[in-house]
Amino acid sequence: MTKFYNQDTIHPAVHMHAEEVQRGELTRREFLSRATALGVTATAAYGFLGMSQPAQAAGHIQQGGTIRIQQDVRALLDPPTFNWPQLGNVVRGFLEYLVQYNADGTFEPRLLESWEVNEDATEYMLKIRPGVKWNDGRGDLTATDVAYNFTRWCDGKWEGNSMAARMGSLQNEAGDGAADGAIEVVDDLTLKLNLTRPDITIIPAVTEYPAAIVPDGWSGDPSADPVGTGPYKLVEYEVGVKCVLEKNTEHEWWGEGAFLDRIEFIDYGTDGAAHVAAAESEEIDMTYETVGEFVDIFEAIGWNVSESVSANTLVLRTNRLSEVDGAAPYADAKVRRALALACDNSVLLELGYANRGTLAENHHVCPIHPEYADIGAPERDVDAARALMEEAGMLDFEHELFSIDDDWRKNTSDALAAQLRDAGFNVKRTVLPGSTFWNDWNNYPFSSTDWGHRPLGVQVLTLAYKTGVAWNETGLASSEFDTMLEEASAIADADTRREKMVAIQQFLRDDGTFIQPYWRSLYRHARPGVVGAESHPINEIHVHKLGLEA
Repeated sequence: MTKFYNQDTIHPAVHMHAEEVQRGELTRREFLSRATALGVTATAAYGFLGMSQPAQAAGHIQQGGTIRIQQDVRALLDPPTFNWPQLGNVVRGFLEYLVQYNADGTFEPRLLESWEVNEDATEYMLKIRPGVKWNDGRGDLTATDVAYNFTRWCDGKWEGNSMAARMGSLQNEAGDGAADGAIEVVDDLTLKLNLTRPDITIIPAVTEYPAAIVPDGWSGDPSADPVGTGPYKLVEYEVGVKCVLEKNTEHEWWGEGAFLDRIEFIDYGTDGAAHVAAAESEEIDMTYETVGEFVDIFEAIGWNVSESVSANTLVLRTNRLSEVDGAAPYADAKVRRALALACDNSVLLELGYANRGTLAENHHVCPIHPEYADIGAPERDVDAARALMEEAGMLDFEHELFSIDDDWRKNTSDALAAQLRDAGFNVKRTVLPGSTFWNDWNNYPFSSTDWGHRPLGVQVLTLAYKTGVAWNETGLASSEFDTMLEEASAIADADTRREKMVAIQQFLRDDGTFIQPYWRSLYRHARPGVVGAESHPINEIHVHKLGLEA
Protein backbone atom coordinates (compact mmCIF):
# COMPACT_ATOMS: atom_id res chain seq x y z
CA MET A 1 0.00 0.00 0.00
CA THR A 2 1.34 3.44 -0.95
CA LYS A 3 2.31 5.65 1.97
CA PHE A 4 1.48 9.32 1.52
CA TYR A 5 3.13 12.21 3.31
CA ASN A 6 1.32 15.42 4.24
CA GLN A 7 1.09 18.13 6.92
CA ASP A 8 0.67 15.50 9.63
CA THR A 9 2.93 12.72 8.34
CA ILE A 10 6.05 14.63 7.35
CA HIS A 11 7.86 13.52 4.19
CA PRO A 12 11.33 12.14 5.12
CA ALA A 13 12.98 14.57 2.70
CA VAL A 14 11.80 17.51 4.84
CA HIS A 15 13.88 16.33 7.80
CA MET A 16 16.87 15.90 5.49
CA HIS A 17 16.47 19.42 4.09
CA ALA A 18 16.15 20.91 7.57
CA GLU A 19 19.50 19.36 8.46
CA GLU A 20 20.97 20.85 5.26
CA VAL A 21 19.86 24.30 6.43
CA GLN A 22 21.59 23.75 9.76
CA ARG A 23 24.80 22.79 7.97
CA GLY A 24 24.61 25.88 5.76
CA GLU A 25 24.08 23.81 2.61
CA LEU A 26 20.57 25.12 1.90
CA THR A 27 19.03 28.57 2.21
CA ARG A 28 15.93 29.17 4.29
CA ARG A 29 13.98 30.19 1.20
CA GLU A 30 14.91 26.99 -0.61
CA PHE A 31 13.88 24.95 2.41
CA LEU A 32 10.49 26.68 2.62
CA SER A 33 9.82 25.96 -1.06
CA ARG A 34 10.79 22.29 -0.83
CA ALA A 35 8.98 21.60 2.44
CA THR A 36 5.69 23.22 1.43
CA ALA A 37 5.77 21.58 -2.01
CA LEU A 38 5.83 18.24 -0.16
CA GLY A 39 2.62 19.07 1.71
CA VAL A 40 3.98 20.68 4.89
CA THR A 41 2.13 23.82 5.96
CA ALA A 42 4.00 27.11 5.89
CA THR A 43 3.62 27.42 9.66
CA ALA A 44 5.17 23.98 10.18
CA ALA A 45 7.95 24.72 7.67
CA TYR A 46 8.90 27.90 9.53
CA GLY A 47 8.78 25.87 12.75
CA PHE A 48 11.42 23.49 11.40
CA LEU A 49 13.70 26.52 11.15
CA GLY A 50 12.86 27.67 14.68
CA MET A 51 10.99 30.68 13.27
CA SER A 52 7.44 31.96 13.35
CA GLN A 53 5.61 32.55 10.09
CA PRO A 54 5.34 36.31 9.45
CA ALA A 55 1.88 37.58 10.33
CA GLN A 56 -0.41 38.78 7.57
CA ALA A 57 -1.63 42.02 9.14
CA ALA A 58 -5.16 42.95 8.07
CA GLY A 59 -6.54 44.81 11.07
CA HIS A 60 -5.36 48.18 9.77
CA ILE A 61 -6.95 47.74 6.31
CA GLN A 62 -10.25 49.50 5.63
CA GLN A 63 -13.13 47.84 3.85
CA GLY A 64 -13.86 49.38 0.46
CA GLY A 65 -12.09 51.78 -1.83
CA THR A 66 -10.40 51.59 -5.23
CA ILE A 67 -6.83 50.82 -6.27
CA ARG A 68 -5.56 51.68 -9.76
CA ILE A 69 -2.64 49.64 -11.09
CA GLN A 70 -0.32 50.52 -13.97
CA GLN A 71 -0.14 47.35 -16.08
CA ASP A 72 -0.40 46.18 -19.67
CA VAL A 73 -3.92 45.05 -20.58
CA ARG A 74 -3.46 42.32 -23.16
CA ALA A 75 -5.99 40.26 -25.09
CA LEU A 76 -7.53 37.60 -22.88
CA LEU A 77 -7.08 33.95 -23.84
CA ASP A 78 -8.16 30.56 -22.57
CA PRO A 79 -6.00 30.27 -19.39
CA PRO A 80 -3.73 27.34 -20.44
CA THR A 81 -2.62 29.52 -23.36
CA PHE A 82 -1.83 32.56 -21.19
CA ASN A 83 1.64 33.71 -22.21
CA TRP A 84 2.26 36.67 -19.87
CA PRO A 85 1.85 37.06 -16.08
CA GLN A 86 -0.25 40.20 -16.62
CA LEU A 87 -3.09 37.96 -17.83
CA GLY A 88 -2.97 35.99 -14.60
CA ASN A 89 -3.18 39.20 -12.59
CA VAL A 90 -6.31 40.51 -14.29
CA VAL A 91 -8.23 37.22 -13.96
CA ARG A 92 -7.00 36.38 -10.45
CA GLY A 93 -9.95 38.26 -8.96
CA PHE A 94 -12.48 35.79 -10.36
CA LEU A 95 -10.43 32.79 -11.54
CA GLU A 96 -8.46 31.18 -8.73
CA TYR A 97 -5.60 28.70 -8.46
CA LEU A 98 -5.14 25.41 -6.67
CA VAL A 99 -1.96 26.63 -4.96
CA GLN A 100 -0.36 30.06 -4.55
CA TYR A 101 3.37 30.75 -4.71
CA ASN A 102 4.32 33.41 -2.18
CA ALA A 103 7.21 35.86 -2.19
CA ASP A 104 8.88 34.06 0.73
CA GLY A 105 9.12 30.87 -1.35
CA THR A 106 6.25 29.00 0.31
CA PHE A 107 3.43 27.21 -1.50
CA GLU A 108 0.05 28.10 0.02
CA PRO A 109 -3.07 25.98 -0.55
CA ARG A 110 -5.91 27.95 -2.13
CA LEU A 111 -8.56 25.91 -3.96
CA LEU A 112 -6.76 22.89 -2.58
CA GLU A 113 -7.13 22.47 1.17
CA SER A 114 -4.03 20.25 1.26
CA TRP A 115 -2.08 17.67 -0.72
CA GLU A 116 -0.18 14.47 -0.05
CA VAL A 117 2.84 13.06 -1.90
CA ASN A 118 4.33 9.58 -1.81
CA GLU A 119 8.03 9.06 -1.19
CA ASP A 120 9.22 8.95 -4.81
CA ALA A 121 6.80 11.65 -6.07
CA THR A 122 4.88 9.34 -8.41
CA GLU A 123 1.49 9.76 -6.68
CA TYR A 124 -0.22 12.92 -5.48
CA MET A 125 -3.45 13.06 -3.48
CA LEU A 126 -5.14 16.45 -3.88
CA LYS A 127 -7.74 17.46 -1.29
CA ILE A 128 -10.22 20.00 -2.71
CA ARG A 129 -11.29 22.81 -0.36
CA PRO A 130 -14.92 22.19 0.69
CA GLY A 131 -17.57 24.86 0.31
CA VAL A 132 -16.00 26.71 -2.63
CA LYS A 133 -18.77 27.91 -4.95
CA TRP A 134 -18.83 28.96 -8.58
CA ASN A 135 -20.00 32.54 -9.06
CA ASP A 136 -22.71 31.66 -11.62
CA GLY A 137 -24.76 29.51 -9.25
CA ARG A 138 -23.82 26.13 -10.71
CA GLY A 139 -22.81 24.76 -7.32
CA ASP A 140 -19.60 23.79 -5.55
CA LEU A 141 -16.12 23.22 -6.91
CA THR A 142 -15.52 19.45 -7.08
CA ALA A 143 -12.75 17.02 -7.96
CA THR A 144 -14.46 16.55 -11.34
CA ASP A 145 -13.84 20.23 -12.12
CA VAL A 146 -10.19 19.94 -11.13
CA ALA A 147 -9.82 16.73 -13.19
CA TYR A 148 -11.25 18.60 -16.19
CA ASN A 149 -8.48 21.19 -15.86
CA PHE A 150 -5.71 18.59 -15.56
CA THR A 151 -7.10 16.80 -18.62
CA ARG A 152 -7.02 20.02 -20.66
CA TRP A 153 -3.52 20.78 -19.45
CA CYS A 154 -2.26 17.44 -20.78
CA ASP A 155 -3.22 18.20 -24.40
CA GLY A 156 0.12 18.91 -26.07
CA LYS A 157 -1.55 19.24 -29.50
CA TRP A 158 -3.48 22.31 -28.36
CA GLU A 159 -1.61 25.25 -29.88
CA GLY A 160 -0.21 27.59 -27.27
CA ASN A 161 -1.00 25.31 -24.32
CA SER A 162 2.15 25.76 -22.23
CA MET A 163 0.66 23.70 -19.39
CA ALA A 164 1.31 20.58 -21.47
CA ALA A 165 5.05 21.08 -20.94
CA ARG A 166 4.41 21.10 -17.20
CA MET A 167 2.29 17.94 -17.32
CA GLY A 168 4.72 15.58 -19.09
CA SER A 169 4.59 13.05 -16.28
CA LEU A 170 0.80 12.76 -16.68
CA GLN A 171 0.64 12.62 -20.48
CA ASN A 172 0.10 9.63 -22.72
CA GLU A 173 2.80 8.58 -25.19
CA ALA A 174 1.22 10.59 -28.01
CA GLY A 175 1.33 13.74 -25.87
CA ASP A 176 -2.24 14.66 -26.77
CA GLY A 177 -3.90 13.84 -23.46
CA ALA A 178 -3.59 12.19 -20.10
CA ALA A 179 -2.26 8.66 -19.75
CA ASP A 180 -4.82 6.00 -18.85
CA GLY A 181 -5.52 6.13 -15.13
CA ALA A 182 -3.31 9.18 -14.57
CA ILE A 183 -6.17 11.40 -13.32
CA GLU A 184 -8.42 9.60 -10.85
CA VAL A 185 -11.47 11.15 -9.17
CA VAL A 186 -11.61 9.43 -5.77
CA ASP A 187 -14.64 11.32 -4.43
CA ASP A 188 -16.20 14.79 -4.73
CA LEU A 189 -13.32 16.42 -2.86
CA THR A 190 -10.36 14.15 -3.66
CA LEU A 191 -8.34 13.82 -6.85
CA LYS A 192 -5.45 11.38 -7.20
CA LEU A 193 -2.68 11.83 -9.76
CA ASN A 194 -0.88 8.65 -10.84
CA LEU A 195 2.25 9.79 -12.66
CA THR A 196 4.04 7.83 -15.37
CA ARG A 197 7.38 8.77 -13.78
CA PRO A 198 8.59 10.62 -10.67
CA ASP A 199 8.05 14.36 -10.92
CA ILE A 200 8.79 16.92 -8.21
CA THR A 201 7.36 19.86 -10.19
CA ILE A 202 3.62 19.13 -10.00
CA ILE A 203 2.80 21.49 -7.11
CA PRO A 204 5.01 24.34 -8.41
CA ALA A 205 3.39 23.86 -11.85
CA VAL A 206 -0.17 24.42 -10.65
CA THR A 207 0.79 27.79 -9.13
CA GLU A 208 1.68 29.23 -12.54
CA TYR A 209 -0.50 31.87 -14.18
CA PRO A 210 -1.80 29.58 -17.01
CA ALA A 211 -3.17 27.19 -14.34
CA ALA A 212 -6.29 29.17 -13.41
CA ILE A 213 -9.14 26.79 -12.53
CA VAL A 214 -12.31 26.80 -14.63
CA PRO A 215 -15.46 24.65 -14.27
CA ASP A 216 -16.06 21.36 -16.05
CA GLY A 217 -17.25 22.03 -19.61
CA TRP A 218 -16.49 25.77 -19.54
CA SER A 219 -16.73 27.89 -22.71
CA GLY A 220 -13.05 28.88 -22.88
CA ASP A 221 -13.51 32.68 -23.03
CA PRO A 222 -12.81 34.52 -19.74
CA SER A 223 -13.93 37.89 -21.11
CA ALA A 224 -17.32 36.68 -22.39
CA ASP A 225 -17.86 34.00 -19.74
CA PRO A 226 -16.04 35.11 -16.55
CA VAL A 227 -17.26 32.28 -14.37
CA GLY A 228 -14.95 31.49 -11.46
CA THR A 229 -14.72 31.10 -7.71
CA GLY A 230 -13.07 34.41 -6.74
CA PRO A 231 -14.43 37.45 -4.88
CA TYR A 232 -14.52 39.89 -7.79
CA LYS A 233 -16.37 40.15 -11.09
CA LEU A 234 -15.12 41.43 -14.43
CA VAL A 235 -17.06 44.56 -15.44
CA GLU A 236 -14.85 46.15 -18.12
CA TYR A 237 -12.11 44.92 -20.42
CA GLU A 238 -10.59 46.94 -23.26
CA VAL A 239 -7.30 45.67 -24.67
CA GLY A 240 -4.54 48.27 -24.41
CA VAL A 241 -6.69 50.53 -22.26
CA LYS A 242 -8.24 49.23 -19.04
CA CYS A 243 -9.53 46.24 -17.08
CA VAL A 244 -11.94 46.77 -14.18
CA LEU A 245 -12.84 44.32 -11.41
CA GLU A 246 -15.57 45.03 -8.86
CA LYS A 247 -16.46 43.25 -5.61
CA ASN A 248 -18.99 40.52 -6.35
CA THR A 249 -21.54 41.16 -3.58
CA GLU A 250 -23.86 38.46 -4.92
CA HIS A 251 -21.24 35.69 -4.61
CA GLU A 252 -20.41 33.81 -1.41
CA TRP A 253 -16.60 33.75 -1.41
CA TRP A 254 -14.78 31.18 0.72
CA GLY A 255 -11.63 33.18 1.53
CA GLU A 256 -10.33 36.03 3.67
CA GLY A 257 -9.42 39.46 2.37
CA ALA A 258 -10.82 41.03 -0.81
CA PHE A 259 -11.04 44.38 0.96
CA LEU A 260 -11.50 46.63 -2.08
CA ASP A 261 -14.69 47.57 -3.90
CA ARG A 262 -12.91 48.13 -7.20
CA ILE A 263 -9.57 47.33 -8.85
CA GLU A 264 -8.49 48.96 -12.11
CA PHE A 265 -5.61 47.85 -14.34
CA ILE A 266 -4.67 50.77 -16.60
CA ASP A 267 -2.40 50.40 -19.64
CA TYR A 268 0.09 53.25 -20.07
CA GLY A 269 2.34 51.40 -22.52
CA THR A 270 5.96 50.44 -21.93
CA ASP A 271 7.52 53.89 -21.35
CA GLY A 272 8.50 54.29 -17.70
CA ALA A 273 8.24 58.07 -18.03
CA ALA A 274 4.52 57.68 -18.72
CA HIS A 275 4.19 55.60 -15.55
CA VAL A 276 5.89 58.32 -13.48
CA ALA A 277 3.66 60.99 -15.04
CA ALA A 278 0.58 58.94 -14.14
CA ALA A 279 1.81 58.64 -10.55
CA GLU A 280 2.54 62.35 -10.23
CA SER A 281 -0.89 63.25 -11.59
CA GLU A 282 -2.50 60.78 -9.13
CA GLU A 283 -3.95 58.58 -11.87
CA ILE A 284 -2.50 55.35 -10.41
CA ASP A 285 -1.80 53.95 -6.95
CA MET A 286 0.82 51.28 -7.72
CA THR A 287 2.97 49.91 -10.52
CA TYR A 288 3.05 46.41 -11.93
CA GLU A 289 6.82 46.70 -12.11
CA THR A 290 9.34 49.56 -12.00
CA VAL A 291 12.54 49.22 -14.02
CA GLY A 292 15.86 50.95 -14.67
CA GLU A 293 16.30 54.59 -13.75
CA PHE A 294 12.64 54.87 -12.78
CA VAL A 295 13.27 52.91 -9.56
CA ASP A 296 15.09 55.95 -8.17
CA ILE A 297 12.60 58.41 -9.66
CA PHE A 298 9.61 56.78 -7.98
CA GLU A 299 11.42 56.82 -4.65
CA ALA A 300 12.22 60.51 -5.18
CA ILE A 301 8.52 61.37 -5.50
CA GLY A 302 7.83 59.63 -2.18
CA TRP A 303 6.40 56.29 -3.25
CA ASN A 304 7.16 53.14 -1.27
CA VAL A 305 9.40 50.56 -2.94
CA SER A 306 9.54 46.80 -2.50
CA GLU A 307 12.11 44.45 -4.02
CA SER A 308 11.98 40.71 -4.58
CA VAL A 309 14.79 38.24 -5.15
CA SER A 310 13.98 36.55 -8.43
CA ALA A 311 15.15 34.27 -11.21
CA ASN A 312 13.55 36.68 -13.67
CA THR A 313 15.82 37.17 -16.65
CA LEU A 314 16.33 38.11 -20.27
CA VAL A 315 17.53 35.83 -23.04
CA LEU A 316 18.97 37.02 -26.33
CA ARG A 317 18.31 34.00 -28.43
CA THR A 318 18.40 32.77 -31.99
CA ASN A 319 15.76 30.49 -33.46
CA ARG A 320 17.37 27.72 -35.49
CA LEU A 321 14.10 27.01 -37.32
CA SER A 322 13.46 30.57 -38.55
CA GLU A 323 14.44 31.36 -42.12
CA VAL A 324 16.06 34.49 -43.51
CA ASP A 325 15.99 34.76 -47.32
CA GLY A 326 15.17 31.07 -47.61
CA ALA A 327 17.97 29.85 -45.32
CA ALA A 328 18.13 29.02 -41.61
CA PRO A 329 21.27 30.92 -40.50
CA TYR A 330 21.06 29.88 -36.85
CA ALA A 331 20.72 26.16 -37.45
CA ASP A 332 24.54 26.10 -37.38
CA ALA A 333 25.89 25.80 -33.83
CA LYS A 334 29.07 27.61 -34.91
CA VAL A 335 27.03 30.76 -35.58
CA ARG A 336 25.22 30.53 -32.26
CA ARG A 337 28.42 29.97 -30.29
CA ALA A 338 30.15 32.81 -32.14
CA LEU A 339 27.48 35.28 -31.04
CA ALA A 340 27.84 34.20 -27.40
CA LEU A 341 31.64 34.39 -27.52
CA ALA A 342 31.43 37.97 -28.81
CA CYS A 343 29.41 39.06 -25.77
CA ASP A 344 30.45 40.24 -22.30
CA ASN A 345 27.50 39.67 -19.96
CA SER A 346 28.74 42.21 -17.41
CA VAL A 347 28.44 44.99 -19.99
CA LEU A 348 24.85 43.96 -20.73
CA LEU A 349 24.02 44.06 -17.02
CA GLU A 350 25.54 47.52 -16.64
CA LEU A 351 24.12 49.13 -19.78
CA GLY A 352 20.89 47.17 -19.97
CA TYR A 353 19.76 47.06 -16.33
CA ALA A 354 21.95 49.58 -14.48
CA ASN A 355 23.61 46.75 -12.52
CA ARG A 356 20.33 46.05 -10.66
CA GLY A 357 20.84 42.31 -10.77
CA THR A 358 23.47 39.58 -10.82
CA LEU A 359 25.47 38.08 -13.66
CA ALA A 360 24.15 34.98 -15.39
CA GLU A 361 26.03 32.26 -17.25
CA ASN A 362 24.18 31.43 -20.50
CA HIS A 363 22.34 28.36 -19.19
CA HIS A 364 19.13 29.75 -17.55
CA VAL A 365 19.60 28.09 -14.15
CA CYS A 366 19.83 30.62 -11.34
CA PRO A 367 21.99 30.48 -8.19
CA ILE A 368 18.77 30.70 -6.16
CA HIS A 369 17.46 27.52 -7.81
CA PRO A 370 18.16 24.61 -5.44
CA GLU A 371 19.74 22.47 -8.18
CA TYR A 372 22.02 25.20 -9.62
CA ALA A 373 25.48 23.90 -10.52
CA ASP A 374 28.40 26.32 -10.66
CA ILE A 375 30.12 25.59 -13.98
CA GLY A 376 31.90 28.94 -14.09
CA ALA A 377 31.15 32.08 -16.06
CA PRO A 378 31.48 32.34 -19.86
CA GLU A 379 34.29 34.51 -21.15
CA ARG A 380 34.33 36.88 -24.10
CA ASP A 381 36.73 35.81 -26.88
CA VAL A 382 36.36 37.94 -30.00
CA ASP A 383 39.05 36.11 -31.97
CA ALA A 384 37.39 32.74 -31.36
CA ALA A 385 34.02 34.25 -32.22
CA ARG A 386 35.25 35.57 -35.57
CA ALA A 387 36.98 32.29 -36.36
CA LEU A 388 33.77 30.33 -35.77
CA MET A 389 31.66 32.75 -37.81
CA GLU A 390 34.17 32.61 -40.67
CA GLU A 391 34.26 28.82 -40.50
CA ALA A 392 30.48 28.85 -40.85
CA GLY A 393 30.75 31.13 -43.88
CA MET A 394 28.69 33.81 -42.13
CA LEU A 395 31.20 36.56 -41.43
CA ASP A 396 29.48 38.92 -43.87
CA PHE A 397 25.92 37.99 -42.88
CA GLU A 398 23.71 40.77 -41.49
CA HIS A 399 22.08 39.72 -38.21
CA GLU A 400 18.79 41.49 -37.48
CA LEU A 401 18.20 41.73 -33.72
CA PHE A 402 14.57 42.38 -32.74
CA SER A 403 13.39 43.77 -29.41
CA ILE A 404 10.44 45.47 -27.79
CA ASP A 405 10.57 49.26 -27.41
CA ASP A 406 10.65 49.42 -23.61
CA ASP A 407 13.46 50.46 -21.29
CA TRP A 408 15.61 47.54 -20.13
CA ARG A 409 14.93 45.03 -22.93
CA LYS A 410 15.67 47.61 -25.60
CA ASN A 411 18.78 48.86 -23.79
CA THR A 412 20.16 45.35 -23.31
CA SER A 413 19.56 44.50 -26.97
CA ASP A 414 21.26 47.73 -28.01
CA ALA A 415 24.28 46.85 -25.87
CA LEU A 416 24.53 43.38 -27.41
CA ALA A 417 24.32 44.83 -30.93
CA ALA A 418 27.18 47.22 -30.10
CA GLN A 419 29.35 44.38 -28.81
CA LEU A 420 28.67 42.26 -31.88
CA ARG A 421 29.59 45.19 -34.13
CA ASP A 422 32.79 45.68 -32.12
CA ALA A 423 33.59 42.05 -32.89
CA GLY A 424 33.25 42.78 -36.60
CA PHE A 425 29.76 41.36 -37.18
CA ASN A 426 27.06 43.13 -39.18
CA VAL A 427 24.02 43.85 -37.02
CA LYS A 428 20.75 45.61 -37.78
CA ARG A 429 18.55 46.66 -34.87
CA THR A 430 14.76 46.53 -35.20
CA VAL A 431 12.70 47.92 -32.32
CA LEU A 432 8.99 47.11 -32.27
CA PRO A 433 6.06 48.33 -30.17
CA GLY A 434 4.73 45.78 -27.73
CA SER A 435 1.50 45.23 -29.64
CA THR A 436 3.55 44.09 -32.65
CA PHE A 437 6.36 42.28 -30.85
CA TRP A 438 4.13 40.12 -28.63
CA ASN A 439 2.15 38.80 -31.60
CA ASP A 440 5.16 36.85 -32.87
CA TRP A 441 7.53 36.82 -29.90
CA ASN A 442 8.66 33.18 -30.25
CA ASN A 443 9.32 33.16 -34.00
CA TYR A 444 11.86 35.93 -34.64
CA PRO A 445 15.19 34.64 -36.03
CA PHE A 446 17.14 36.69 -33.44
CA SER A 447 15.49 38.58 -30.58
CA SER A 448 15.38 39.30 -26.86
CA THR A 449 12.70 37.87 -24.56
CA ASP A 450 12.16 38.20 -20.83
CA TRP A 451 11.42 35.07 -18.80
CA GLY A 452 9.74 34.95 -15.42
CA HIS A 453 10.91 33.35 -12.21
CA ARG A 454 10.17 29.68 -11.48
CA PRO A 455 10.96 28.03 -8.14
CA LEU A 456 12.92 25.19 -9.78
CA GLY A 457 15.51 25.27 -12.55
CA VAL A 458 14.04 22.15 -14.16
CA GLN A 459 10.70 23.97 -14.46
CA VAL A 460 11.93 26.78 -16.66
CA LEU A 461 14.13 24.50 -18.78
CA THR A 462 11.13 22.26 -19.44
CA LEU A 463 8.96 25.24 -20.40
CA ALA A 464 11.50 26.89 -22.66
CA TYR A 465 13.75 24.30 -24.26
CA LYS A 466 12.14 20.86 -24.33
CA THR A 467 11.34 19.55 -27.80
CA GLY A 468 8.07 20.83 -29.23
CA VAL A 469 6.72 22.69 -26.21
CA ALA A 470 4.58 25.79 -26.78
CA TRP A 471 7.13 28.29 -25.45
CA ASN A 472 10.23 26.87 -27.14
CA GLU A 473 11.47 29.97 -28.96
CA THR A 474 14.92 28.62 -29.85
CA GLY A 475 13.89 25.61 -31.95
CA LEU A 476 16.06 23.34 -29.78
CA ALA A 477 14.98 19.72 -30.36
CA SER A 478 17.41 17.34 -28.71
CA SER A 479 16.50 13.90 -27.41
CA GLU A 480 19.74 13.98 -25.39
CA PHE A 481 18.69 17.20 -23.65
CA ASP A 482 15.10 16.00 -23.14
CA THR A 483 16.26 12.75 -21.54
CA MET A 484 18.67 14.51 -19.18
CA LEU A 485 15.95 16.97 -18.18
CA GLU A 486 13.37 14.25 -17.48
CA GLU A 487 15.90 12.38 -15.37
CA ALA A 488 16.68 15.53 -13.38
CA SER A 489 12.97 16.32 -12.87
CA ALA A 490 12.48 12.89 -11.32
CA ILE A 491 15.03 13.47 -8.54
CA ALA A 492 13.63 14.95 -5.33
CA ASP A 493 16.99 15.50 -3.65
CA ALA A 494 18.47 18.76 -4.94
CA ASP A 495 22.08 17.72 -4.34
CA THR A 496 21.63 14.62 -6.48
CA ARG A 497 19.70 16.62 -9.05
CA ARG A 498 22.55 19.14 -9.18
CA GLU A 499 24.85 16.41 -10.45
CA LYS A 500 22.57 16.03 -13.47
CA MET A 501 22.37 19.79 -13.93
CA VAL A 502 26.11 20.09 -14.58
CA ALA A 503 25.69 18.28 -17.89
CA ILE A 504 22.43 20.07 -18.73
CA GLN A 505 23.85 23.53 -18.14
CA GLN A 506 27.03 22.73 -20.06
CA PHE A 507 24.95 21.36 -22.94
CA LEU A 508 23.04 24.64 -23.31
CA ARG A 509 26.21 26.71 -23.24
CA ASP A 510 28.13 24.46 -25.68
CA ASP A 511 25.11 24.44 -28.01
CA GLY A 512 25.03 28.25 -28.04
CA THR A 513 21.30 28.03 -27.42
CA PHE A 514 21.10 31.62 -26.12
CA ILE A 515 22.92 34.49 -24.46
CA GLN A 516 21.50 34.95 -20.95
CA PRO A 517 23.37 37.82 -19.35
CA TYR A 518 21.83 38.56 -15.96
CA TRP A 519 19.21 37.84 -13.31
CA ARG A 520 16.94 40.75 -12.48
CA SER A 521 15.95 42.09 -9.11
CA LEU A 522 12.27 43.08 -9.37
CA TYR A 523 10.86 46.34 -8.02
CA ARG A 524 7.35 47.60 -7.46
CA HIS A 525 6.19 50.96 -6.15
CA ALA A 526 2.99 52.05 -4.43
CA ARG A 527 1.84 55.34 -3.01
CA PRO A 528 1.70 55.65 0.78
CA GLY A 529 -1.47 54.09 2.18
CA VAL A 530 -1.62 51.11 -0.20
CA VAL A 531 -1.39 47.69 1.50
CA GLY A 532 -0.54 44.32 -0.09
CA ALA A 533 1.31 45.69 -3.10
CA GLU A 534 4.68 44.10 -2.40
CA SER A 535 6.86 42.94 -5.29
CA HIS A 536 6.63 39.26 -6.20
CA PRO A 537 9.28 37.04 -7.87
CA ILE A 538 6.90 36.33 -10.78
CA ASN A 539 5.31 39.82 -10.78
CA GLU A 540 2.08 38.31 -9.49
CA ILE A 541 -0.48 40.59 -7.85
CA HIS A 542 -2.58 38.72 -5.30
CA VAL A 543 -5.62 40.97 -5.56
CA HIS A 544 -7.36 39.55 -2.48
CA LYS A 545 -4.52 40.98 -0.36
CA LEU A 546 -4.78 44.53 -1.75
CA GLY A 547 -6.31 47.25 0.40
CA LEU A 548 -6.04 50.77 1.77
CA GLU A 549 -4.90 51.74 5.24
CA ALA A 550 -7.74 52.64 7.57
